[in-house]
Amino acid sequence: MIRMAIRGLLRVADGSLATGLRGVLKRDDDYVAAGKPACDWEDKPAREALVDELARDAHAVLAYLDGRDLLKDVQEAAKLVATVVGQDLEQTADGTFRIARKVAKNRVISTVDPEARHGHKTSARSYDGYKGHIAIDPADSEMITAAAVTAANVGDGSVAKELLHDVVPVPRDDDTATVNDVETSGAADAPTAPTASAAAAVAASEPIEAYGDSSYGSAEVLKHLEDAGVVANVKVQAATPPGEGMFSQDAFDIDTAAGTARCPQGVLVQLRRNKDEGWLADFGRQCKDCPLRPKCTTSTSGRTLHIHAEHARLRRARERQSDAEWKRNYRATRPKVERKLAHLMRHRHGGRRARMFGRERVAQDFVMRCAVVNLKRLAGLGLRSVDARAAAPTA
Repeated sequence: MIRMAIRGLLRVADGSLATGLRGVLKRDDDYVAAGKPACDWEDKPAREALVDELARDAHAVLAYLDGRDLLKDVQEAAKLVATVVGQDLEQTADGTFRIARKVAKNRVISTVDPEARHGHKTSARSYDGYKGHIAIDPADSEMITAAAVTAANVGDGSVAKELLHDVVPVPRDDDTATVNDVETSGAADAPTAPTASAAAAVAASEPIEAYGDSSYGSAEVLKHLEDAGVVANVKVQAATPPGEGMFSQDAFDIDTAAGTARCPQGVLVQLRRNKDEGWLADFGRQCKDCPLRPKCTTSTSGRTLHIHAEHARLRRARERQSDAEWKRNYRATRPKVERKLAHLMRHRHGGRRARMFGRERVAQDFVMRCAVVNLKRLAGLGLRSVDARAAAPTA
């Protein structure tokens, strides 16, 4: 990647600048040919020497460009060189550059497509590139109402608001985006304003409902929907216990209004505020001789609870989703979006595999594919275009 980044910089530099850059390069490499640099890859010292040489060439070209007035393309190429050499390498005590034993946050994985990222479907299943998000109307039409694309490492919940903009419009100056794989109920004809459709639904005593899996079950998304009067049938992840068979946070009686927390043994403690506007409940020494300690904590300092600022909202959502009727509605509605995603992924290119580079271009291609799926759905429903001239009555 370092060599490819340097090649990219030399490619966009003009004649005199390119000559100057090549003058500071020390490796026996013209940086013209693509592919891996020449090296005995089976020889560890040779690999380490290559990494050090590439790093020094990268630092040399960056030093040469420092303080110069550069064109935009050259600036972006130089920034990519700095990013690649900075995210993967570290310098030892003797000044040698080597591959760092770490993974940089938001790591750039390609010099050809710098916006692509590593993503994980599960802990054992990973992929590279981007993530497609859609919202559908789960009524009979099952039309895709919104679509978006993000880098593969972006959380699904970050795009929930954008995907549901026809149900709950997002202010223009709001930088947060959409919800992926979300279905909206009762909003098939909703325009971009909350007024007409929302008011009509309320008047008809049929509140708008939104369904989504646990990837979207964040407090921010729930608040966004509930504040707008939307029924948030978005699954919230269960509280995680510290160990198998141990008490989760839901086993504690937490009252944020009163500022107290009571453990299963009945011990009451006061809540303290955290920096993130949440609370902290520290049972500490109270756990020392507690008979329930083996089911509560393995920490020598006792059980500590980190309580979310929207704890009450999340707790209510978890209690709702334990209801049998809620589960039936969710299981009857939620799978519809998975079927629609399967339609989008039916063909390898344009569905499962992007046909171009860059998030914006990939997003345009994905939205176009969603439009094609919608047209196919309309055809399946028997809808056909009508010639307006033929349908017009004669005078």
